[in-house]
Amino acid sequence: MKPPPFFLYSKAMLGYIIRRVLYMVPVLIIISIVSFFVLQLMPGNFTTAFKLNPRFSKEEIARLEARYGLDKPSYVRYWKWITGIITRGDFGYSMETQQPAFDALFKGRLGWTLLISFGTLIFTWVIAIPIGVFSAVRQYSVADYILTFFGFVGVSIPNFFFALVVLWFMVSVLRVGERGLGIGGLFDVQYVNAPWSWAKFVNFMWHLLPVLIVVGLAGTAGLIRYMRGQLLDTLGQQYVLTARAKGLRERVVIWKHAVRNAINPLITMLGMSLPDLFAGAFFAAIIMGLPTVERAFWNALQRQDEYVVMSGLLFFAFLLQVGNLLGDIMLAWVDPRIRYD
Repeated sequence: MKPPPFFLYSKAMLGYIIRRVLYMVPVLIIISIVSFFVLQLMPGNFTTAFKLNPRFSKEEIARLEARYGLDKPSYVRYWKWITGIITRGDFGYSMETQQPAFDALFKGRLGWTLLISFGTLIFTWVIAIPIGVFSAVRQYSVADYILTFFGFVGVSIPNFFFALVVLWFMVSVLRVGERGLGIGGLFDVQYVNAPWSWAKFVNFMWHLLPVLIVVGLAGTAGLIRYMRGQLLDTLGQQYVLTARAKGLRERVVIWKHAVRNAINPLITMLGMSLPDLFAGAFFAAIIMGLPTVERAFWNALQRQDEYVVMSGLLFFAFLLQVGNLLGDIMLAWVDPRIRYD
């Protein structure tokens, strides 16, 4: 029997989404507790550097500690922080930038972070899925061996090293400096504060492409291997052989029957791939000078700006759960046999 269309599951899907969103609340609370008290294990606090500076007196340091509540017990500070988030949406105060922690972490950075992360995700899937299918269909061919080799290389190279290689290649081989083009960041200097125009958009794409390649390298290589392995298993299934015996064209057999079922496990992995994207973007942001949340998080971690650090940890945990939810919804859309009752 042909399964009913996806929209018939809308009530079950809506109930599932509501349950998942409610489950996210206690998970985030547990993560907030763990992250807060793990940070307390770090030696010192924001004022530690001031204590080594003779320009700051003990009285000034004591006033700073009292201002930010650093002189109070950890459980008191945690309760004040978490109740502020729940009741007022207040994530605390950045000790470094003297502004709300939410602004210090996300203002002017969240949009670029989401653009780079989800742009990399789309870039990865658009590149990896066709290559994985091509490699599986031409198993043990010269092209398959070459693609498999590059897949292993891509998985093996760390993101930070590949970012340095890309920068070296652009400077030494392409000689972008001699052509009036810059590297690092998302714009050349003359376009940073300029209004949007076609020239600024072209310059933005010039800076964005290396970032997508650096961040998406490991994900693309790994996804190619997964797609190849899943499709090879699927091509030996009975229903694929039956479709070929009916005289269907090979393209229809591959894309409509085999790939549609082989891709299901990869969609399940979609949500789990977000942390890898943010890890890759973390190194790329530091090396390539990107104005992203990851870079602000790293700066706050170095300075022990704890409310900014904890807000970042909650943000990354929230995105992981949202990614898992989106992966489940996409899986139901691809495979309508799945029930969420």
